[in-house]
Amino acid sequence: MNAPLPSRRRRDAERRGKRGEGWAAWYLRLKGYHIVGRRVRTPLGEIDIIARRGRVTAFVEVKVRTSLDAAMAAVTPWQARRIRDACRWWIAGRDIVDCRFDFILVTPYQIPVHVENAFGVELDRL
Repeated sequence: MNAPLPSRRRRDAERRGKRGEGWAAWYLRLKGYHIVGRRVRTPLGEIDIIARRGRVTAFVEVKVRTSLDAAMAAVTPWQARRIRDACRWWIAGRDIVDCRFDFILVTPYQIPVHVENAFGVELDRL
């Protein structure tokens, strides 16, 4: 049986999300990060961007909204947990020393806002 086609609204949101992730990756590169992965799928969820700078690996959630307030409000405790669990899965078996969870908030006509260490969680407490 064929899966139903996504609605136009869903397709538009997906397109905006991909474009926002592209802007976020570009912005991270300008800040000296190396992009390790984009849209990394794990059994526990998707990680928008994995980036490294020096010894630090940043797991980045990108939020594209019409305002900064709306973007910050879009980060729920449930999402934070999902991202943390997906990162745990990805880290397993890899030589990752320092990591953190970041957000990049993308709004129209503004430079993206990079919120470093958004959860305040260190690797040893994962």
